[in-house]
Amino acid sequence: MDKTELAKIETYLRKTFGLKNIGLRPQPKKADMAEVFIGDEFIATLYRIEDEGEVEYQLQMAILEMDLEDV
Repeated sequence: MDKTELAKIETYLRKTFGLKNIGLRPQPKKADMAEVFIGDEFIATLYRIEDEGEVEYQLQMAILEMDLEDV
């Protein structure tokens, strides 16, 4: 994913989740993956998938059971 593509996705995520401090950081070794952060906290990975000319982005977030103990 190039910088323009990441900027569009970042704008979409900020608008969708109502978070100004959500950001994407590209993975230098994987052109089809970026990391998603809120502030300095890593929260998810974003994958670009292209199949038969169609492009989609998959956001994968893991929630650990121990993280739910503070809720």
